[in-house]
Amino acid sequence: MASMLLTSLRSSPLTSVQAAQFAARSLSTSVHLQAQAKSKKSLATPGVKNIVLVDGVRTPFLQSGTIGLLNRTGLPKDAVDYIVYGTVIQEVKTSNVAREAALGAGFSDKTPAHTVTMACISSNQAMTTAVGLIAAGQCDAVVAGGVEFMSDVPIRHSRKMRKTMLSLNKAKTLGARLSLLGSIRLSHLAPELPAVAEFSTAETMGHSADRLAAAFGVSRLEQDEFALRSHMLAKKAQDSGLLSDVISFKVPGKDIVSKDNGIRPSTMEQMAKLKPAFIKPHGTVTAANSSFLTDGASAVLIMSEEKALAMGYKPKAYLRYKTKIMPYIKKLPDALMYTVSLFSQVGAPPMEKFNSWGGSLSLGHPFAATGCRLVTTVAHRLQKEGGQYGLVAACAAGGQGHAMVIEAYPQ
Repeated sequence: MASMLLTSLRSSPLTSVQAAQFAARSLSTSVHLQAQAKSKKSLATPGVKNIVLVDGVRTPFLQSGTIGLLNRTGLPKDAVDYIVYGTVIQEVKTSNVAREAALGAGFSDKTPAHTVTMACISSNQAMTTAVGLIAAGQCDAVVAGGVEFMSDVPIRHSRKMRKTMLSLNKAKTLGARLSLLGSIRLSHLAPELPAVAEFSTAETMGHSADRLAAAFGVSRLEQDEFALRSHMLAKKAQDSGLLSDVISFKVPGKDIVSKDNGIRPSTMEQMAKLKPAFIKPHGTVTAANSSFLTDGASAVLIMSEEKALAMGYKPKAYLRYKTKIMPYIKKLPDALMYTVSLFSQVGAPPMEKFNSWGGSLSLGHPFAATGCRLVTTVAHRLQKEGGQYGLVAACAAGGQGHAMVIEAYPQ
């Protein structure tokens, strides 16, 4: 990444809009096109527009309640045709966080922007939307991303208190106002905290994970081993400088934040001491083998290959969205069947192919920002490891999912 100028932040509290501004404004590249050799195994389809990932960045993923987020600049704003961002825990004042972030980051008010929400695959859907806009010929360059700020989630008054306050606003006489004020009880003052649970089932992902583990016979030991593997690999990748999509920044009154702060390699013995976090006392999901509430923002620049090359950029990867046989981007419940279909054709990849630089258990999972991290990480791994194809697959609340095939750009 180049040409990124650190900017100061007002002393006002950090918000998800500022986090999104930071990620969106951090996109830039000065790596120019080299002579390219076409891959013999390319999934390119004749007559179908190639869409590429030019670059991707993210803030450090931080444990909720630890450190906030900051802005940076760098992306040529006149090159962007559209901005689409994902978010899950929405702030009412900035319901279209994509638009607010775009304006705050200095993009033209003529550049349209909209926000999507699809639980944990919100930025996956943002990228899918970007691909669709480019494939349809409506855009050549789209910034897609996601932001989650769990350290400052909206907390509401109780329903009874909200009803009373709205009635007070409509009361026309002093007597009516006094009567409404007199109806307030202590219980009305209890706030409604946001719950990380599905509305339709009132079930958290932790409860769902416990049920699925029991249904498929996944033991506590296996979950702990998988979590420990994630933290160990993430620590190794972090120490080796492989997490190059992370952008350093300075928090006012704090030190420079340059890395994810939730990576915590432990031991199986220490992990075994923890009690079940959701289904007690017999559940198998614990704080040690779960992802933590996380703050973070991410952004990717997606362009048509023709436009990227014309601007002198060297893409990192192709985002494959269609072939003669089947689409390469799927959403909703099809993603699971799509992934199974792929594995049935090529065989299940060995474990060392999965999340070899760590995953959300260790890096963190800011709900709407993870998708872009996954795609950028796959592109970087393909470059580093000399691979050709990568598969991103993720589930989401409501029984939904997303899968995408990424193809390495010829070096």
